[in-house]
Amino acid sequence: MLDIKWIRENPEKFDAAMIARSNEIRAFELLKFDEEKRKKTFLIQELQAKRNKFAKDIAEIKKSGGDASSLLEDSKKVNVELTAAENDFSIDEKLNEILVTLPNIPHESVPIGFDENDNVEIEKFGTPKKFSFTPKAHDDLGENLKMLDFDQSALMSGARFSTLSGALARMERALSNFMLDVALENNYTEVSPPNLVKSEAMHFSGQLPKFSEDAFSTIDGYWLIPTAEVSLVNLVAKKTLAESDLPIRFTAYTPCFRREAGSAGKDTKGLIRQHQFKKVELVSITTPEKSEAEHERMTNVSCEILRRLELPFRKILLCNGDMGFCAQKTYDLEVWLPSQEKYREISSCSNCGDFQARRGSIKYKNKDGKNNFVHTLNGSALAVGRTLVAILENYQNEDGSINVPEVLVNYMNGVKKISLN
Repeated sequence: MLDIKWIRENPEKFDAAMIARSNEIRAFELLKFDEEKRKKTFLIQELQAKRNKFAKDIAEIKKSGGDASSLLEDSKKVNVELTAAENDFSIDEKLNEILVTLPNIPHESVPIGFDENDNVEIEKFGTPKKFSFTPKAHDDLGENLKMLDFDQSALMSGARFSTLSGALARMERALSNFMLDVALENNYTEVSPPNLVKSEAMHFSGQLPKFSEDAFSTIDGYWLIPTAEVSLVNLVAKKTLAESDLPIRFTAYTPCFRREAGSAGKDTKGLIRQHQFKKVELVSITTPEKSEAEHERMTNVSCEILRRLELPFRKILLCNGDMGFCAQKTYDLEVWLPSQEKYREISSCSNCGDFQARRGSIKYKNKDGKNNFVHTLNGSALAVGRTLVAILENYQNEDGSINVPEVLVNYMNGVKKISLN
């Protein structure tokens, strides 16, 4: 959530940021509610002062044996007016209703743009392999190996679901363990969090109300997490942390659930866009002064996983028009897919600044004893299904078999090649 004080002091910067993020709200709309709220606060303070003065004057009159009946009547009127003002939350609710829908303000280093065409390539890693044959798509490879099923999965669950079996199911498990191990090497604490959360937890992490239509909910008010970021950020919700305990770094391997309602017609085949998928998530909680360095560090962890898997990829800095709702700066990592002859997203690493911290009341006490909001960061390390896609396509052989990346062989109990026989 954005700081209304910052908006009040920087209305032009706020308007420019909202225009860049295709949001229709402008500062004057917010500030008229903010002004009403401030007037109400001033009125409450005035009424409280009057009440206190009446109480003092009445006590003195009674002490001297005088008649305080008229002052008592006036005091009752003030108390009625004060109670009404203190219990009127209409302005606060109107202001909050708007604030919770506003995206984060882009960091000054974020390029100006409106969509993925305006993103900036930072660096490329590795060289795409040149095949002596026409490489197949991952879904064809998996189905030919009889280890990736879509038809029976659709029968039981509908479109955008799949089932892995045999060596591919083992590789999925191997990838998750490998990714967690790399995270642990980099001082992340492994967590096994709840996969069902309350609405408040979704709100704190910025999923509600913005993405309610993209999330799955139960009949009794719980939500299936769209990412472990939701659970991991909420591990510190409503807490005041000691600065000496920061940074806090969490990692988790969980199933994730998304309706993909906004991607109709996109990647309808294969594993790229599924309603249920698995991911290793990274979350960091740190101070504002260290969040930029933490962002680079987190992104490098995800890069290291791709390097060790020897997959060609590139690092992209997203423009303001292509960033996620909570992010103030995002790097995307895109892996090369031979069948599509292009790079596709496999990880997003975002610095959210104090955006989630304000929603979830996550603070830290600095060395001077003052409470400040933390900065939160999150990143995929990596989306396991998409990593499996990249391995199938980049490590395929002409006969349809798949070589196992060297770094995964031990995780696969010595298996070096996946084949039908």
